[in-house]
Amino acid sequence: MPDPSSWLAETATATAAGGHVRTDDGGFSSALASPLAPHCSGLTPEQLLAAAFASCLHHAAVEAAGEITDEAHTVQVTAEATLGRDDDGRYRADVHAEISSAGLTRDQLAELVAYADRLWPFSSGDPSRHRLTVTPAENGRH
Repeated sequence: MPDPSSWLAETATATAAGGHVRTDDGGFSSALASPLAPHCSGLTPEQLLAAAFASCLHHAAVEAAGEITDEAHTVQVTAEATLGRDDDGRYRADVHAEISSAGLTRDQLAELVAYADRLWPFSSGDPSRHRLTVTPAENGRH
């Protein structure tokens, strides 16, 4: 992992509870689908993964496009996420993303895709660039 001083200054926090997920700054709030109440409507984990990956990769692709073209505003990312179960019951995710941008040649688009894929932490070629830590909350913390 990089030196902590090299991390970007922004940190985001989101909380999922009671059938809703929201960012602590109020920028995003949505109902969640629940395995406890399958009749309730809301976003599924697959939808949230697809949206998160599309958003992250879009950010990287716009940055990459700025190095290739002055048409960075035309970048579009579509992500498709599916969840499966391993034999031991653990979930696994399969995410496929596509990047497009109007006015680029096939070679420019390939360069954009490769550059964006290298930038974001969940690169298709390097599974070691992210860290996930799951711990119990302190008592009384909600």
